[in-house]
Amino acid sequence: FEIFNLDMKTGDTLKIKGKISEDADGFSINLGCRSTDLALHLNPRFNESVIVCNSKCSSTWQEEHRDNLCFSKGSTIKITIEMLADKFQVKLPDGHEIEFPNRHCYNKISYMSIKGGFRVTSFKL
Repeated sequence: FEIFNLDMKTGDTLKIKGKISEDADGFSINLGCRSTDLALHLNPRFNESVIVCNSKCSSTWQEEHRDNLCFSKGSTIKITIEMLADKFQVKLPDGHEIEFPNRHCYNKISYMSIKGGFRVTSFKL
């Protein structure tokens, strides 16, 4: 699932609901200008019980930020991502939150992709 004209700006909130497949190894939600330049890569990995956040600049991954995984395979979840000038505030199930810096200082996001074992049921900007 890819969107090339998202038009997310500083102060906007993106809400994504969906179901994680029973056999998922993981999935990723990517926000940026294009697939080679990502401001936020949110990547839950079930085999490691971790959520990896990262950014990508000119196809090069930057330093990973790791956090505890707070949901499981087969569950239906809602993820809320708020874009601020200096960071992304990610709200996950059970009140869990992750902050990830806006390393590229983007004030507009046009690209979003969701890949892997996650089926989107709704999203709202």
